[in-house]
Amino acid sequence: MLASVPRTATATPTEGRGPRRRFRRAHEFWERVTEGLALQELWASFRADARSSYQLYSRDVVRRDEQLPPRHQRWQTIKAFFWSVVMKLSPARRVILLLALLFLVLPTFEVESQNGHLTVVTFGSGFAAFLLLLLLVLEIADRVTMKRDLEIAREIQNWLVPELPPTIPGFEVAFVTRPANTVAGDYYDVVTRSCDGAKESVLLAVADVAGKGIPAALLMASFQASLRTLSATPTPLVEHVPALNRYACTNSQGGRRFTTAFISELDAASGQLTYINAGHNPPVLRCLSGQVERLDCGGIPFGISETAQYECAIVELRKGDTLFVFTDGLVEAENASGEDFGESRLLPLLQVDGRASDTMRNVMGAVDMFVGNARQHDDITCLVLRRD
Repeated sequence: MLASVPRTATATPTEGRGPRRRFRRAHEFWERVTEGLALQELWASFRADARSSYQLYSRDVVRRDEQLPPRHQRWQTIKAFFWSVVMKLSPARRVILLLALLFLVLPTFEVESQNGHLTVVTFGSGFAAFLLLLLLVLEIADRVTMKRDLEIAREIQNWLVPELPPTIPGFEVAFVTRPANTVAGDYYDVVTRSCDGAKESVLLAVADVAGKGIPAALLMASFQASLRTLSATPTPLVEHVPALNRYACTNSQGGRRFTTAFISELDAASGQLTYINAGHNPPVLRCLSGQVERLDCGGIPFGISETAQYECAIVELRKGDTLFVFTDGLVEAENASGEDFGESRLLPLLQVDGRASDTMRNVMGAVDMFVGNARQHDDITCLVLRRD
């Protein structure tokens, strides 16, 4: 009789692979959904989205009766907010949303038949979830279509502005633009032009159309086309400003879509800068000595009045002088507490002497640190010109 030999339990090569495979798949799924963002970054993004959405919907919320008790006031505000959300949808999608909410509240109800019997009809929360999912799919389809169109619009807009700073003998140029949305209403340009057939000058322009998004971007493209057309003629640019304003008035919707602009013409040989400020944030001219001058000579924004008059001024850029031109989105950049970046933080940064690219990097770095994870609510455009 053979004696039985005890067996030693050994793990097979396949044991343990299942849990590891499931964990790896779960990890890959999470990375795909979150695009590699950490939880803190996801939470910051959600807070920014929620704040932006609340600001959008709350514009239509009006408190009608301030004499009501606080409890009734809150209820009135909730109802107004709810209808503000609902009315953003198309009529068909409003019906889908209301049906989904109805089936969530009343998943089961009774219907009386012709013979007098009661029939219980049950839809359940699953049908409500299906309607909500259907509504989500329809909204996402619209969003994807619009996003694709906006991407194309952004590519076209990028063609309209210089990609790299031009080479100007004796000068250095740096610029940056950050749209609040996919497309921007800000505009900047640096163009070499001929004034009288022999003498060359450089056009520097920064403009800001009121508003943002698609409407502002379309008006920006129109303004860019008119400015480029006028600058191609061999006469001083300042003589074309009245025509530029009249053209802006034809597209400003009665002055509601006005355009602030700083338009200047640089004689690189002498360093003379002839400029007009049409209601724009006054650029900062910092001299090498540390003295600061604001360039505010000009007039009202373009597109408000066809009979508006504009004055020009001339300043001389000496060696080491730096001109900083910006749109209001820079100084009005807000942090999570709703506090503006402001000129009180900008001006000390411009006191530091350095190359144009260094100045731009320092300013934008300070804005990024100040804003943090707060959502950008307006376009930001800056242009730096420094005489070496």
